[in-house]
This record gives sequence, C-alpha cells and structure tokens, in this order.
Amino acid sequence: MRKVMYNQFGDESVLELVEQAVPAIQKDQLLIRVKAVSINPLDWKVYGGEMKLMSSSKFPKSVGIDFSGIVEQTGSAVSRFKPGDAILGLLDVFKGGALADYIAVNETDVALKPAHTSFEQAAALPLTGLSALQILDQLATVGPNQNVLINGATGGIGLFAIQIAKKRGTQVTAVVSTKGVAEAKKWGADTVIDYIKQPINQLTQQFDAVIDLSTKLAFTDAKRLMKPKAIFVSTLPSPLTLLSSFVNNLFSGKKHKILILKPTVEGLNTLAQLAENDLQIVLDKTYTLSTIREAYREARRGKLIGKSVIVLD
Repeated sequence: MRKVMYNQFGDESVLELVEQAVPAIQKDQLLIRVKAVSINPLDWKVYGGEMKLMSSSKFPKSVGIDFSGIVEQTGSAVSRFKPGDAILGLLDVFKGGALADYIAVNETDVALKPAHTSFEQAAALPLTGLSALQILDQLATVGPNQNVLINGATGGIGLFAIQIAKKRGTQVTAVVSTKGVAEAKKWGADTVIDYIKQPINQLTQQFDAVIDLSTKLAFTDAKRLMKPKAIFVSTLPSPLTLLSSFVNNLFSGKKHKILILKPTVEGLNTLAQLAENDLQIVLDKTYTLSTIREAYREARRGKLIGKSVIVLD
C-alpha cells in the first residue's frame, strides 16, 4: 500500500510516497480503507520541526490526522462497528499517519459517518470540529448573551466555531480577510470585520471571549479587547505560549487558555450528529495523493476558506 512518510524535518520536499505492508490489527482495532484525509496547519508544524517536544525527533514519521474511510476488518473485541461501515475519525495529533491506503485505528478513535455527508466532507470534520467544540464549551465556555471575537474565522476551526457559537446563543464577531467576508456572514456571524480595512488593533469593543485561530494575536495585544474577566484562547501549544499562559493566569483576571485537543468518542458522535442535522462543512480544494507536496505547499500559504482535503483512490 501507499503511505506518506518523511525522514527529516523540513518543508514539503521531505514528504515521500512510499510502499509499505498493510498494517495488522489488534483485537480492539479496525482496519480502515482510507477514502480522504484533511490538511491541517498542525501537519506542517510537526513535519517542519516546530513541535519536537510533543512529536519527538524519532524517524521515520508519517502525516495526516483526521480521515474518513470504510471498515475493512474488525478485531475480535470490537463491538460498535462491522466491515463495510463508513466512518470518520482521527489519529494522535502529533504522530499522524492517516495518509495511507490502509490504517489500523482504535475503536474509540472513530464514529459512523453521517449518511448525507461525503467522504471528503467527513474527513474535514474531526480535528477542526472537535477543536471548535472544545474551545467553545470547555475553554471559552461561551453561552447566551455573551460576545465572542473569533480572529481568523474562515479557516477550518473558524467556520465550525461560528456555527456552533450561534447554536449556543452567542453574539459572534468574526475577523477575516476580504475573501472571507461573505462566508463569515453566510454561516451566521453577527458582525464581520475585514482586517485589511480595519486592523484588529483599532477595535474599541470588548468581548467575553477572544479566540485567536490565526496564531498571530498575542495575549498582550488581545487584553485591550477583553472584558475584566474575559478569556483568551489560542491554538498554538508551543513551550513559549504554555509558559506565557501559566504566568498570565497567575497575575491577571483576564485568562489565557491554550487548546490542547483531547478527542473523545462523545465528541466525535456529537459532531457526526451536528453534521447530520445542519452543521455545514466547507471545502476549499481537493487533491490526490500523488500531489501531496503541492497540496501542503498551497495550504501553508493560507487564505483558504474552510478545509482542503486529499482524496485517495
């Protein structure tokens, strides 16, 4: 089978398509024939060497976190799935490995794919959808009659965060590029700010929560946008930001929290149910496995609306 691997940290040129044996499964695992894998910024932060403390420096390594596919085989202890089931799921966010024709996964890492959701859409849901849920329900804990600012609101997490926040009765202000203004409005943002025309440092309103999905807004700059007991959420768990968060939370009423994703079966099932109902999954572009370097190179440049996905045939 084909699998994307790399043997050193670097840019997209380190990614190689290699042949490997189909993995064997343990009694509590499933063998999945992968149909699609989504592209995430965390991918290139890991293969670029930015996350060494979390991912280790042991090679070879593989790429791809969230995926969709079909169950080919089940272990003897598996009870929730059967061969032929269409599923979505995700692997360890710092190890990856989904970009392969077949993968072995734990039963707890997958959920049934919503019937009316394509494999491409389903692959784009787990990582960013779970991130949006965790940010809104556990870190920022937004609810009715609160105001939240989402900076970088038309990326993978952002479009889910807008929709889910509105389901919670929250007033959403989305900060986006000119290209993303229409999409942010389309998916429910109450106020949309084009940062090209109005830089975020010129805003005068204060919010109950400020969520930075761009990884470019520092806590020191966000503080002026925050109410006295507001929460700032960032999505880059580097050693420096973790230390900064710890210090800030000791000495400030305004809290700084960092997303460190903790996937759960309940979360995956919640997402699948939301997608079955009315949660919209926005795709920017799809690629094939043979264009893996181009896919990541384009994604790294940014300016995407929603998610990009690699389709395996």
